[in-house]
This record gives sequence, structure tokens and C-alpha cells, in this order.
Amino acid sequence: MRQRVAFALIMGIITTGIISFALISINIGFVANFLVIWLKSWSMSYLIVIPAILLLGPKVQKLVDDIFKDTLTQEVD
Repeated sequence: MRQRVAFALIMGIITTGIISFALISINIGFVANFLVIWLKSWSMSYLIVIPAILLLGPKVQKLVDDIFKDTLTQEVD
């Protein structure tokens, strides 16, 4: 469980930082207060994405495992 939380925290920092930077720069450009706007957007998105990763991550992992179940058994044989 600690590994799952650590993964969520690290992936959350990376993904929300990249996405919020890209979308803010595309939508408003590099205005005078860009850094303040970006950091506010980044922090808000980070607070939203961490619970989402923790709640949805296991379901997505199960789905991926189910999709590739046949592939994994064929690779072992």
C-alpha cells in the first residue's frame, strides 16, 4: 500500500505539472503572472488527481490485467 501511495504522489506531481503547464501556456500564453496562475492550477489539479489515482488505479490495473491475461499466459508457455 505504501508503494501505491508513493507512486500516486510522484506520478501526480509529474503529470499534473506537465498538463497544467501545457494547458495554461496554450490557453493564456506566457503572461506576466504566468507562474502564479500555473502554480495555483498545478496545486488544485494535484489535490484532485491523487485521490483519483488511488481510487481508480486498482480498477484500471485490473482492467489492464484482464485485457492482457491471454498474452501473459502465452508468453510463459
